[in-house]
Amino acid sequence: MYLGKCLCGEVQVKINGEISDIIHCHCSLCRKNSGTAYATNGFINSAEFEITSGEKSLTTFSFKPGRNRHFCTHCGSPVYSSNAQDPTRFRIRLGILDSDILERPISHNFVSSKANWENLDAKLPRYDSFEPNRK
Repeated sequence: MYLGKCLCGEVQVKINGEISDIIHCHCSLCRKNSGTAYATNGFINSAEFEITSGEKSLTTFSFKPGRNRHFCTHCGSPVYSSNAQDPTRFRIRLGILDSDILERPISHNFVSSKANWENLDAKLPRYDSFEPNRK
């Protein structure tokens, strides 16, 4: 079981199953939707997904007919995506989950579309908090 919530905590979700096909997506749509270099997405069984709180705070943006992105109206956090052609699965942004995730990403996708400043092989320093120079 996985628990998660949007940034403001208004929308809370529970997943009573596994997450499959986790990928880091570098396509321009995911970059724009997340505001980051890539989005980490996974698929879940729609029957195992529950909105436990804040369902009325969700709104939907349809970028293509039948493909919907569901997000919090208060903080804008993406919660999940649905596709009318496959109603048995939802795509979820793993960043909203508070639980540790057992499954692992299987690939970086659309790397030919990645942000020009993203270097997947960078040997950047890693910190447990903010970088030392941040004020």
